[in-house]
Amino acid sequence: RLLVSRAVHPEARAILRTTARGLNLEVVEIGLTPAGVTDFEDLASKLGGDTAAAVILQSPNFFGCLEDIAAVEPLAHGAGALLVVSANPLTLGLLEAPGKLGADIVVGDCQPLGIPASLGGPTCGYFAVAESWMRRMPGRIVGQTVDRAGKRGFVLTLQAREQHIRREKATSNICSNQALLALCASVYLSTMGKQGIQDVGKLNVHKAHYAAKRLTASQKLSLPFTGSYFNEFAVKLPDGTNVQELSSKLLQHNIIGGYDLGRDYPELAGHMLIAVTEQRTREEIDAFAAVLEELV
Repeated sequence: RLLVSRAVHPEARAILRTTARGLNLEVVEIGLTPAGVTDFEDLASKLGGDTAAAVILQSPNFFGCLEDIAAVEPLAHGAGALLVVSANPLTLGLLEAPGKLGADIVVGDCQPLGIPASLGGPTCGYFAVAESWMRRMPGRIVGQTVDRAGKRGFVLTLQAREQHIRREKATSNICSNQALLALCASVYLSTMGKQGIQDVGKLNVHKAHYAAKRLTASQKLSLPFTGSYFNEFAVKLPDGTNVQELSSKLLQHNIIGGYDLGRDYPELAGHMLIAVTEQRTREEIDAFAAVLEELV
């Protein structure tokens, strides 16, 4: 059984369910608190016994709220489960690394590390484990089958790259494409350095909090969650607001509106998820707030 928080990205949970079905794994979702974070009581009640293989969290989660990873660690490990955390790498310039808080596996998207948004892709991800699990990371997975004559045979079903083939004879270039994106992230990290990553993290926090303060100043909008956040936060729009129509109107002002949370969370209909990164200026934030206040 895999226990995954409902605050994990909906698309990630959908992929997890698809993959788990083929492996005969049961996926159990953990509820949320009114603060927009994982409900520890619900998690504890569903852990029970030794039937859980892993607990999966995202921090900052899909609503932008920071999860208390250190509080989940004893619950997960006490039940014999691994603790898996999906984390925005930019946050790690300011926050304690999930591994230091007891996470066994940490994954995430490297897009924030200098990779253009490019309408959703391509990008690359990172996958890290605690030292005790390093030798368990597969370089390749070999599947067992039988041929037409019924003889036992083996076939490579997953491999890190075409490491057994000379480059000029390889039939795929996907590894090279992913490596270019990983190289882009590496160049960004080396250029920014330790201080630069901390500085860009602070810019994200300060600009997001400025935007939240600016958007709620007129009291037409409010923040539904009380937890800490990095560069994303949810806002509650006035009752009866159609988020799709509002986004269309914002687009007429050359503004891309926030994500309609009601699409994935029916209980959050009329809520919009806003992201404010280091790329946004004070003037852009002020303009967005002014137009949004006018439209709602």
